[in-house]
Amino acid sequence: MGESKRRQEAMGDSYGKPESVLPGIPISKDTAAKFVSWSTKGAWAGIILMIGAWLTIRFIGPGFGWWTLTN
Repeated sequence: MGESKRRQEAMGDSYGKPESVLPGIPISKDTAAKFVSWSTKGAWAGIILMIGAWLTIRFIGPGFGWWTLTN
């Protein structure tokens, strides 16, 4: 008898179902990994947008301010 059959007999109906992160919480490890992946991508997008906004305000913004004061 192979390890797979022993595990299947021991686990019964829960064999082959995704393993949860914590008992009693319906979040699987796969779902948790997807959340971490998406939140990491979102954090990098936020950092890039913040740098873009800072560059715009720091360097481009003063140029428009000078133009409006002289004309």
